[in-house]
Amino acid sequence: MKLSNWPQQERPREKLLSQGVAALSDAELLAIFLRTGIKGSSAVDLARTLIQQFGSLRGLFAASQSEFCQGKGLGVVKYVQLQAVIEMSKRYLSESLNRTQVFESAQQTRLYLSSQLRDEPNEVFAVLLLDSQHRMIAFKKLFFGTINAASVHPRVIVQKALENNAAAMILAHNHPSGVAEPSQADQQITQRIKKAMDLIDVNVLDHFVIGDGECVSFAERGLL
Repeated sequence: MKLSNWPQQERPREKLLSQGVAALSDAELLAIFLRTGIKGSSAVDLARTLIQQFGSLRGLFAASQSEFCQGKGLGVVKYVQLQAVIEMSKRYLSESLNRTQVFESAQQTRLYLSSQLRDEPNEVFAVLLLDSQHRMIAFKKLFFGTINAASVHPRVIVQKALENNAAAMILAHNHPSGVAEPSQADQQITQRIKKAMDLIDVNVLDHFVIGDGECVSFAERGLL
């Protein structure tokens, strides 16, 4: 059945306007993005099929261009549109952090770091450089490793801190395994970086480990 034949209150767009975006399912949200279905399937039916095919909305978002375009009703145009939506969400989070003290918005900080690192296939070590008011100056992905580990050099982090005149920083890296539990190696490199930053009076506020749907804070664990 076409969406135009559905009861008005059950159509995704009308439901969003009347009940708010949080009331929509993943399939209904995706259906609004898709706009149209394919022969024999409404946009919602197609959305449900795609979510099942890719495992989740996140799986669809993380798909490569070739993988994405193999989905029913998808193509290069939809891929480009989706990448633009994803990038806009990242920039929105970045702008939000630029306007406030990072530690006054811990949840936004987690969301931003997760959006940047969660779907990386290999381990990436990054730094969030902050000014004296703990507002974001820049986010830098500095080290890229294998799926198991990254080689992290404190001297490079010192250089970036000095280049950007940072007064503080937050460290972050992902665990491609999806398990966000900090390892012994994570704790050791954090202490090495902290000692290096102490020499230039840059405060390491926290170190976040990004997993699959989980973000562990060293500060909250008492590891910093």
